[in-house]
Amino acid sequence: MLRTITTERIPIKLWVDEIEPGALQQAKDIANLPHAAHHVAIMPDCHQGFGMPIGGVLATRDVVIPNAVGVDIGCGMCSLRTSLKKATRGDLLKITERIRSTVPLGFKHHRKPVGRHILPAIQEKLPVVDREFENAAYQLGTLGGGNHFIELQMGSDGYIWIMVHSGSRNLGKQVADHYYRKAASLNENTLKKQGIPRQLAFLPLDSEIGQCYLKEMKYCVSFAFANRKRMMEVISEIIGDYFKNVTFSEFINIAHNYASMENHFGEDLVVHRKGATSAKKGEQCIIPGSQGSNSYIARGKGNPESFSSCSHGAGRVMGRKQAQRSLNLENERSLLEKKGIIHSIYRQKDLDEALGAYKDISLVMKLQEDLVEIVTELQPLAVVKG
Repeated sequence: MLRTITTERIPIKLWVDEIEPGALQQAKDIANLPHAAHHVAIMPDCHQGFGMPIGGVLATRDVVIPNAVGVDIGCGMCSLRTSLKKATRGDLLKITERIRSTVPLGFKHHRKPVGRHILPAIQEKLPVVDREFENAAYQLGTLGGGNHFIELQMGSDGYIWIMVHSGSRNLGKQVADHYYRKAASLNENTLKKQGIPRQLAFLPLDSEIGQCYLKEMKYCVSFAFANRKRMMEVISEIIGDYFKNVTFSEFINIAHNYASMENHFGEDLVVHRKGATSAKKGEQCIIPGSQGSNSYIARGKGNPESFSSCSHGAGRVMGRKQAQRSLNLENERSLLEKKGIIHSIYRQKDLDEALGAYKDISLVMKLQEDLVEIVTELQPLAVVKG
């Protein structure tokens, strides 16, 4: 931890050396919430989000805040090690081409729904999930857009790895938007009276609507996991077609947009991680870099000051539109091609996911040495973006 801000209702503990003004104000906003507990933790990949900074960890008493989880509920990473120790550029090009033609990317969905046995089972009535269930059956096993990716990597352990970053697709957004509107309507007078930004509208845990949100959120986390799992199975099958004797490890899975009931500092609290990863002592963590930079398999140190959390990636240094306007396409492509990376920067609009749009992941890792230890460093070989 680098420093602590003590000017607000509860302290803000920062693992970041520089924080943009918008993200700092959002950190102060959540620190001043009446239900916020103990302190706020800001990870080194922090940047401005909607209501709460991405890369933030907020613990609350008695309430859950939909926008402190975000719209892509359950978004996260999965990663596995193959038995391969090398692959030619030609092999990688063929594999990524097959992935592009097999896994729907961006706004694309499957033409036919997946079988119900692949979708997480619905155990009880969930209003939004029930409404969106049929649509979700077309989306499971699809990557999505934005910063979601599929990447083939060379590990410092000498093996080729597969990494997938994706979330709950439109299902999570529908759940998030629905309960944010409910929370804003339910607490309109309280928000104004207490000076709470509307984006931080909350739901009481002891209310029917609060419990309903938690159940729908948990389903979205399960859906996001099933989504990544299905893609990992498809990618493994594709690689198996090119390398007949390849084997695969069990994959690691983590989410970085969710809320959970946890015990910290002797209290049961609702811990919201928005763009932050659980890093309990000994827990495996996945911390991806940006397109063209290294990623990491790490092990948590269980630091109580971060609510046993760490960063979820490198973190943006500029917004999407700013990156598209200001970064140089030829320069960004050249940086990746000099490294021999099969990348996804083709046009000016792709620059929102260029290397220059993100923080230096090596510095991010250095800033959180008290939160995690590096187990395996992963260098990018080929990247597929949404």
